[in-house]
Amino acid sequence: MYCVLILFFATSCAKKPLTMVIHTDNPMAQQFYELNHQNSFWFASKKSTTKAKEWLVELESANKYGIAFEKTQIDFIRTALLNKNKITSSVRNGADQQLTALVLNFIKELQEGKVHFDYDEVTVARDSVYVNLLLNANPSETAKKMIARLDCKNTDYQVLRKFLNDSITPTDTLKYKSVIEAMNYHRYLAVNGHSEYIVVNIPETVARYYRADKLSIQMRTVVGRKKSPTPTIASYIATIVTFPFWNVPHSIAVKEILPKVQKDEIYLENNNLAVVDAKGVEVDESELDWLEYTAKNFPYFFRQSTGARNALGVLKFDLQNPYSIYLHSTSLQSAFQKDYRFLSHGCIRLEKPIDLAKSLLRGKLDIEELKTGKKDTESKKIELPQKVPVFIIYSPVTVEGNNVTFLPDVYGLIK
Repeated sequence: MYCVLILFFATSCAKKPLTMVIHTDNPMAQQFYELNHQNSFWFASKKSTTKAKEWLVELESANKYGIAFEKTQIDFIRTALLNKNKITSSVRNGADQQLTALVLNFIKELQEGKVHFDYDEVTVARDSVYVNLLLNANPSETAKKMIARLDCKNTDYQVLRKFLNDSITPTDTLKYKSVIEAMNYHRYLAVNGHSEYIVVNIPETVARYYRADKLSIQMRTVVGRKKSPTPTIASYIATIVTFPFWNVPHSIAVKEILPKVQKDEIYLENNNLAVVDAKGVEVDESELDWLEYTAKNFPYFFRQSTGARNALGVLKFDLQNPYSIYLHSTSLQSAFQKDYRFLSHGCIRLEKPIDLAKSLLRGKLDIEELKTGKKDTESKKIELPQKVPVFIIYSPVTVEGNNVTFLPDVYGLIK
């Protein structure tokens, strides 16, 4: 819950007291004043008041960066600055803290955007960085110049920001929100992307591998259907599995495979599937009375043997997350020729998995062994030289050169 303080003050030019709700629980602002060792920063001197007015002008036009603030907050702080000698110290300090919170939030959003992942183990808290940026700002640097210095320098981001200001007028349209979302991802990746990382954009059904901050590999992907969407994830690949087993998720097992087995007694054999118990011990399927099982009482699991016909192909890129989502190869290469590639149960199929694995492992990959693709080939785990961040994002906007393209919002997440 928010802790709020309602402040009142009257001025000679106001017939009624002015009010403002001040949020006193902003962690960055609290840290700022702990380091500053005094309650007043913007009201402390004539120079700092001038700087405060500069920031108010920039905050009022923050929408050109896709960032929005409440006008009432800005108006109140401006009024407090104009009447700083007529208001109480508690009101003055409250307005000072409110402006600090607004400026710090602006700097933070400008630097890293507003991005949410369904699962995130990559993002590092940077609040202290922004606090020190403001606290130790060069007095001779204007707010405008500071913003220009801190703004994202990514070329595609700059194209999007120009498009936002030149080509979109209403701020509540889906196009506007989509562009803002794309800008936020570019900001986020500029801060958190490292020099080597992978980005999978779900609406685009494309994966990109960056090395030494440059695009190294680009490939098509197959992602989750609308009914089984791929979640957004920020995580790491630390190992690659060659010739992986496919442990069929329970929902797929009982909804899709069980009915097929009940209709076709050789379905399991034709698809290299074995029945295993909860401990992974194989069960003799010929001894099971398949017709007695339903989705509610089926006590076993299906496991597909290794080999080229395995649903995961010959390579699996392990990705830490609670959804059992990972990147993998596939024997169904024809799917990559389709324009509509929302076809999986949530995992991500890669068009060029061997190229990616070879790059991640710095060439230390036995490609000839992978090409054999024999059934029941021994599965192996290969550790990467260093774990590599993977960002599975949802951005239905792409940039190529100076052209901005809007993609279908297949999952309906832009609202």
